Amino acid sequence: MSNQLPLALQLREGHDLDNFHAGDNGLALASVKAAAQGEEHQVLLWGGEGQGKSHLLEGAVRHAQALGRSACLLPAKELLPLVPDVFDGMEQFALLALDDVDQFAGQPRWEEALFHLYNRVMAGGGVLLFTASASPAATPWQLPDLATRLAAGPVIRLQPLDEQALTELVVRRAGERGLRINGEAARYLAMRSERSPAALLERLATLDHMALARQRALTIPFIKDVFDW
Repeated sequence: MSNQLPLALQLREGHDLDNFHAGDNGLALASVKAAAQGEEHQVLLWGGEGQGKSHLLEGAVRHAQALGRSACLLPAKELLPLVPDVFDGMEQFALLALDDVDQFAGQPRWEEALFHLYNRVMAGGGVLLFTASASPAATPWQLPDLATRLAAGPVIRLQPLDEQALTELVVRRAGERGLRINGEAARYLAMRSERSPAALLERLATLDHMALARQRALTIPFIKDVFDW
């Protein structure tokens, strides 16, 4: 299996449940944590790009593994170049986290393979976590029974972070990087960037690099200069 899934088994650094800035997404965080601990058998998260869906799934896998439970992340975009047979035997994991599961919609062979995988996992008492860009009802699944199964557990929409939560995220993540930024500069960055955690953290990573190179503090004039705002 390791030869079949060299990418699916890799987790990015820094994506843990403990450092997920929930904002109004406390229910999503609690549900994912419960699933990682085997207390919930199925959860589907959906929402826009960059809202933290992948972060939560990767964090869940890490949390489960830290508890001694076998867990695997399966990013749909990395699986699609392979064949649906890649799902064979995956029910052996206590937790399977399928990121961007709606990428399989409209592809009959993948939908059928996913349907059978779902049934095997549930029959074996395993746990499934899913993310998608839309709810099961709004996704063009060709197998109605698959759509029904995906909607069988909690289906939770991730809410965009508001201005205060985005500002708090900047301050928190800057601190984790050893950077100092005051509230005014953090708020400016949050409001001028794309309004998603992922895009904002990419901006912060750029500032980290440039601040080190130029030996500058993270002030509003410096932020304006780096991004030509």
